Amino acid sequence: MISKQNLGKKASSFFLKGFNCSQSVLLTMLEHWGIKDELVPKIATGFGGGIGRCGSLCGALTGGIMALGVKFGTSEPSAEKRLQTYEVSRRFYKEFEKRNGSVLCRKLIVYNLSDPIEYEKARNDDVFQKKCVEYVKTAVMILLEMTEEKSM
Repeated sequence: MISKQNLGKKASSFFLKGFNCSQSVLLTMLEHWGIKDELVPKIATGFGGGIGRCGSLCGALTGGIMALGVKFGTSEPSAEKRLQTYEVSRRFYKEFEKRNGSVLCRKLIVYNLSDPIEYEKARNDDVFQKKCVEYVKTAVMILLEMTEEKSM
């Protein structure tokens, strides 16, 4: 079994190779869980940069929520199963917020990625390698901690 630290490094590696934050978390977790789907990482593409660089929800967070949906979600119109997935998603959201101080991309990286000048500043300041890599690792660590709990 691969260690938490190595999975964090794997997620970082995906990110540094050019996948966005959301894709990196989703790819890492689904590979770890042995889940293959042709929609991954395509489905996570639009979530990078806080949803299309709007600075909204952090892509590492949304990638984690998608991973939890794949692992615990339902394809049936079942309120009970849906509520269980809502609960695990809420716990992930709250823990990510607690560890990072926010869930919003623009607050986490302190740049407005929808502004081309701000985006270039963020690139020049290596914010993606300095900050986003850490958010990707943190999301994976939280997901691993949560899904390895006996209550899951």
